Amino acid sequence: MIGFAAPPWRAIALVAIAALAPRARAQDEASLEALLQAQGGPGAGDAYGDPADDPLNALAPLPAATPSVAGQRQRGPGMGYADPNTQPRAAPKKPRPKPLPPNNFQRFVEASVGRVPPMAGFDAFLEPPSTFAPAKGSPAPADYLIGPGDDIIGHVSGAVEMPLHVVVDRTGRVALPKVGTVTVAGVRAGDLESFLTKQLERSFRNFTVTATLGALRSIDVYVVGQARSPGKYTVSSRSSLVNALFATGGPNSNGSLRHIQLVREGKVAADLDLYAFMSTGDKSGDVALLAGDTIVYPVAGPRVALLGHVPVEAVYELKGADESLSALFAVAGGLPVTASKLRATLERLDPAAKVARSLAAVALDDSGLGTPLKDGDILTVFPVSPEYTNAVTLRGNVAVPRRYPHRPGMRVRDVIPDRDALISYDYYVRKNVLVQYAEPPPKAKPTYGPLGQIEEPPPIKVPFWTGSSQTGLAQTQRDIKEMLEKINWEYAVVERLNHQTLATELIPFHLGKAVLEDDPAHNLKLEAGDVITIFGESDLAVPQAKRTRLVRVEGEVGAPGVYQLAPGETLRSLIARVGGLTEQAYPYGLALRRASVRDAQRHQLDLVVRQLEAQMREGLATRQANLAGAADAGMAAAVQAQLQTEERLARERLDKLRALTPEGRVSLELDPSSPTLPEVMLEADDEIFVPARPSFVTVLGAVHNENSLLWKEGRTTGQYLDIAGQTASADPENLFVLRADGSVLGRNRSFWAFLGPQPVDLRLQPGDVIVVPERVDLETGYTVFMRGLKDWTQILANMGLAAAAIAVFR
Repeated sequence: MIGFAAPPWRAIALVAIAALAPRARAQDEASLEALLQAQGGPGAGDAYGDPADDPLNALAPLPAATPSVAGQRQRGPGMGYADPNTQPRAAPKKPRPKPLPPNNFQRFVEASVGRVPPMAGFDAFLEPPSTFAPAKGSPAPADYLIGPGDDIIGHVSGAVEMPLHVVVDRTGRVALPKVGTVTVAGVRAGDLESFLTKQLERSFRNFTVTATLGALRSIDVYVVGQARSPGKYTVSSRSSLVNALFATGGPNSNGSLRHIQLVREGKVAADLDLYAFMSTGDKSGDVALLAGDTIVYPVAGPRVALLGHVPVEAVYELKGADESLSALFAVAGGLPVTASKLRATLERLDPAAKVARSLAAVALDDSGLGTPLKDGDILTVFPVSPEYTNAVTLRGNVAVPRRYPHRPGMRVRDVIPDRDALISYDYYVRKNVLVQYAEPPPKAKPTYGPLGQIEEPPPIKVPFWTGSSQTGLAQTQRDIKEMLEKINWEYAVVERLNHQTLATELIPFHLGKAVLEDDPAHNLKLEAGDVITIFGESDLAVPQAKRTRLVRVEGEVGAPGVYQLAPGETLRSLIARVGGLTEQAYPYGLALRRASVRDAQRHQLDLVVRQLEAQMREGLATRQANLAGAADAGMAAAVQAQLQTEERLARERLDKLRALTPEGRVSLELDPSSPTLPEVMLEADDEIFVPARPSFVTVLGAVHNENSLLWKEGRTTGQYLDIAGQTASADPENLFVLRADGSVLGRNRSFWAFLGPQPVDLRLQPGDVIVVPERVDLETGYTVFMRGLKDWTQILANMGLAAAAIAVFR
């Protein structure tokens, strides 16, 4: 029990003392405070000994006229509490209260379901108490009873003019000019003006009285029982029972929210059901507080746990014994429409039975909602099943994947009546995009010439179309390919659940025969729950003859364009079909680029880069280890610098290799003298380019004249190198030639290489490219000899010193 370390008779004593006659109010309050102190209540050295330390000591704020008592719990003599008539320090801002620890029933539910459900309604007490406080500065209600401490402000006008500003004293009286003292305590705020008029008429005539209440008094109330923080609280005289509940922190985890009692003069003045207030706004049990009232939180009644598919999973307190399921759902937010009414599980606890726990199935229909609940029940509600009773599902490459209502005798063609049902929605979207305008580019700002004249910038030539005309044949080919996914007419499948074996059965059928020919053997009869799947070419690999395979042909041919391949079509037959080669065509330089070759080249290039990187690290590590044993410090520093330079250059070369983009060209190895096109089978997305006959041979790399040189028949690689001129860093031993047909010819490094042709002796063809690489090791023979000579000199010098030492010791 939070806040109470004494037996239950303490609460009884508090209620009895609080209900004594008003004439003994001072003695009663002193006795109550002494009892709280003796039982370990606030002020007796507990955690709430100082109001600033009590996280729940946030009371309903009073009107601005009396800020000295706003938010303060007052202490009496002998308990360390300040005198109510003194000016206490301002109340500090209160932190958010901590959640209560779980009670025994919450732990019991946790052991059953694996989680701790919250207590229904208790989360409202975690909000700031001002949420439910009376509004500041608002007029007092008409039924407000005036009492000691209230401030009356008014004015008398007419035959007599005088202001009124009086405060009701402790005896409930006020002093009126030329009238004397009158008792105003107990007068309703709505009757104040008529009451004052009647009293002043004893001395005056022909006048009018206007009066209202200014600052209102504060009252002391007591909170006892299963309260989170029991004690005496000072609240606004306008506070009601509901205001005080939230201002004082509410009950502890064992307190009741269904039977909160207000005890006044020894009798129960109100019995509040906070569930009814929170769920429906019912305030029939809410009453205005009077000085000396006592709020009692009794021990909670029967509790049940509501779990599963419900608005709020929580532990709920029952209003009384044998409350029905319908009454529980009334305060729990009702039964969701998505909750299954066919079944729910009810776990029941019977401590007197040998096996205390049992499980029952409960329907949530009209009869089942009348099931009475018992203390300790756990009700679990399930969602409705996602199963459709009469649905047939169509999915895949179709216009609109959706569910169709099943009817007796329904067949495949009833779901797919024609070809249009297989054209996807995206097809029309992509088709419309082809003719949509893009945003025009921003206009460039004008510049000023040397004489101050404005020079208009040249127009920006940017196409405003987002369709295929933006990037030519390549974009057109992608548009055609991606416009519509080709349907697999030969295969579709019906997925069906066998309710006997609970196994999924696949029933294939020929889509073309079912939809186009209405073949009864393939126009299958459907059942409720069937799923029809339509496949495209990208879903299942179909024979090439049934695929949409596109190739692009450009250059010196009769009709360049994008063509659909026929089954088994070759390079030679396709060139013939598009009009053959033109007179300017250079068949030896024909480029065939293939996507699969491009991917393979990318993979091989990545593999080579990784291998070279590993070899570089291994070689540098070996040379670094050899350098560690060098005796000459100067030579070691020079070699170290050389190693760092070599590492930097090697990494730069590796970065260049990584940046290469393979083009996927297939080497056709044509005969330069008679370049007949081979019978190469073409694949989807192949790119064919036939160049015009060039007139140059290109020389690249470590040459003085890196340029294109005029081709002359019979001229060899060596002759072109003589014309271009090799640099000092050239590596002629590793030069290679890129032939116009895509092949590469390099130096033959076999033992019998000198007997075969070498690149320098090769007779070049138009379009060939000579590549002369630079040497990786830039050391000359002289520098190698001098470095070796220095090493041998050091060795011989050391040997000479050793020989001299031997001669001395003989």
